[in-house]
Amino acid sequence: MPLPYLWQWRLERWKNSLRGLFGGEQPPRPKLCPVCGALVGINSTRCHQCGASLRFSLAALSKKLSGLFGDNEAPVTTVLLIANILMFGVTYLAMVSAGSGGGLSILWGIRGEVVYRLGASFGPAIFGLHEWWRLVTAMFLHGGLIHIGFNMLGLMQFGPALEELYGSARYLFLYVVTGVFGFLVSAWFGNYSLGASGALLGLIGLMLAITSKRGGAFMRDLRARLITSVAILFFLGFSGVGIDNYAHGAGLALGFALGKVFVDRKPMNVKESRIAYGVGWLAGIAVIASFVLMFLHFRDPLPGPG
Repeated sequence: MPLPYLWQWRLERWKNSLRGLFGGEQPPRPKLCPVCGALVGINSTRCHQCGASLRFSLAALSKKLSGLFGDNEAPVTTVLLIANILMFGVTYLAMVSAGSGGGLSILWGIRGEVVYRLGASFGPAIFGLHEWWRLVTAMFLHGGLIHIGFNMLGLMQFGPALEELYGSARYLFLYVVTGVFGFLVSAWFGNYSLGASGALLGLIGLMLAITSKRGGAFMRDLRARLITSVAILFFLGFSGVGIDNYAHGAGLALGFALGKVFVDRKPMNVKESRIAYGVGWLAGIAVIASFVLMFLHFRDPLPGPG
C-alpha cells in the first residue's frame, strides 16, 4: 500500500536534507541567509548583506539540521521529545537485563543502580566526584511511564510556543540552563533526582515572565492558570509523593529571571542572531559532551562508605 501523500512529502524533505548534510547534489534553487534572511545567489557561499558564511556558520548548520524534521516549526522540541523517549527505552531495557524491570515497575518504579549509572543527579557524585555531567543527563531520565508521560505532555504543551517565540537556538539554551540549575540546587540539598520537570518549570517561569510584561485579559488568565498549576505541583511535592521541589523551584525561579532579561521575540539583527546561535550551540555541545562522559563512566565503581 503506498504511503499517504504527506508522508511521501516528508520523506522527500528528509532525503534532501540528508543529501545536503553529507555533500550530495541538490537541484539549484534560491537561498536565504540563515542569519539575516537576505536573498542570495544560487552559487553564493557568503551573504552579501551580513557577511555570514552560508556553508560553515553555526546558523547555516542549524538550518540544515532543522531541515531533517521537514516542515516542523519546533525542531528542538521534537529532538528533546525523541531523546527523552529513547533514554526511557534504554533505561527500561537496562533494568530488564539487570533483572529488576518486571511487574508494574515500568509505571513508577524505575530506579536503582542502572539509573545512577545512566546519569541521575546525586549530590555526592556531583560535588564529591566532580561528575558535573549528571546535571545534564538527569534531565533525560525518568522514573516510569507516568513520570515521563506527564513531563512530555508538558513539553509538548509549552515547548513549541516558546521555541517559536525565542527561536530554536535560544530556546535550547534556556531549556538546558534552567534544567541544569534546578538539579544543581537540588543536589546541593542532597537530593537524588531525575526528570525533565526542572527544565519544564523553567519554561513555565519564562511564560510567567512573559505574561507579566504583556497586558490583556488573555495574559492575565494564562498567568492565573500557570500560578494555580505551579501551586498544586508544589503542594504535591510537600505532601511526600516524591516530587523534587528544589529542582522545580530553582528551575522556575531562573526561568522567570531569564524571561525578564531576554526579549520575548526572535533575534532581529545579525548581532542578536550570532549570539543566539552561539549560546544554542553551546547548550547543544554541553548535552552531547555530558552523554559522552556518562558512557565513558558507565562502568565506574559505585561510591560506597569509606
